[in-house]
Amino acid sequence: MQRRKFILWGGQTALFSVAGLSSMANLNPLQYSSFLNLTSEPLAKELEKLIPKLMQEAKIPGLSIALVRNGQLSWSKGFGVKDQLSKKPVNPNTIFEIASVSKTVFAYAVMKLCEKGIIDLDIPLVQYANIGFLDNDPRINLITARHVLSHRSGLQNWRSQDDPIKLHFDPGTDFLYSGEGYYYLQSIVTQLTGKVNPNECGSYEGDVKVCASDIGDYLEKNVLRPFGMNSSGYVWTEAIGKDQALPHDPNGQLITKPNQTATDMARYAAAGGLLTSANDYARFIIGLFSPKENDPFILNKKRMMEMVRPHIKLREEQKIDGASSWALGWAVQERPEGNVILHSGGQTGFKSLAMVSLEKKSGFVILTNCDNGAYVLNNPKVEKVLSRLFE
Repeated sequence: MQRRKFILWGGQTALFSVAGLSSMANLNPLQYSSFLNLTSEPLAKELEKLIPKLMQEAKIPGLSIALVRNGQLSWSKGFGVKDQLSKKPVNPNTIFEIASVSKTVFAYAVMKLCEKGIIDLDIPLVQYANIGFLDNDPRINLITARHVLSHRSGLQNWRSQDDPIKLHFDPGTDFLYSGEGYYYLQSIVTQLTGKVNPNECGSYEGDVKVCASDIGDYLEKNVLRPFGMNSSGYVWTEAIGKDQALPHDPNGQLITKPNQTATDMARYAAAGGLLTSANDYARFIIGLFSPKENDPFILNKKRMMEMVRPHIKLREEQKIDGASSWALGWAVQERPEGNVILHSGGQTGFKSLAMVSLEKKSGFVILTNCDNGAYVLNNPKVEKVLSRLFE
């Protein structure tokens, strides 16, 4: 099994002011599989002029963007190409690796398991399954789902030969962004809801052995498909490959990476494994605006509010993407006019950003297929335009 490493992108991304919006009719994103009759988006012309220029400056081959305004998709567009060899154009349905933005979808799935009573946010995970994770430190017995989702487990981001897996502080007492924490919680979810194939295994960072599981199938069935994210997935398929953007280095040159397997996803699905498009992720954003009671897939309002409320204030040196605090699966910027939740993502050849105002029912997602993607995502000119989405 070929090693596959997913790397957190922790670049600082400016956040945008939120103000009142005029009332518009809401659409139910769970009842349709494609967007029709897009509303006129006043920011479109400015972004269509600005984005290609920035992409050219940074040698970014492809980008896809979707804007949500007042509970519905207001505009989406692809720029550039899927890869420098085929030169096939990007469109809003092009599939990208969204890296750590995947954590927002996994967190939603965990919150639904909590709502169903299958797991509790505050019961130590070892009480659900003892998978032999960090047996040499008894503090592992303290880690809960809440700790993991808010990055307070004490585990580092990813282990390595030089940095073996360990707890850096008592669980719940501090903040440390952790892909390993999400891997641990994902492993518990798999024990509770799925199965592992012991005959299909691989070795990953720090020589950790991981065997294939059906976690991708579980997340597709319980989050992606109910939200109408019908083109998205975790394990690579030919259908995904037909619409997939490929990764590129800082010089805009194609990077060769292996396709995602069930074994890879047993390690990375929760932390960074989602393959999705701008349009599909927009469906997820829109679904956040419509909590439901007694629905098999959609969170009720209580759980939804628990997921997005700030759980820990961040010190200056801990801040990611300019966030002031962290919720469950989301970073948070606390603003007088209403909180904004967001998440960035980055792994070899891909950079992404999603940002949402639940109060205003607006947000956006931007996906790029280049290591230089942050040049667009962090650009002050892009920030200035997108800030008006929340006015």
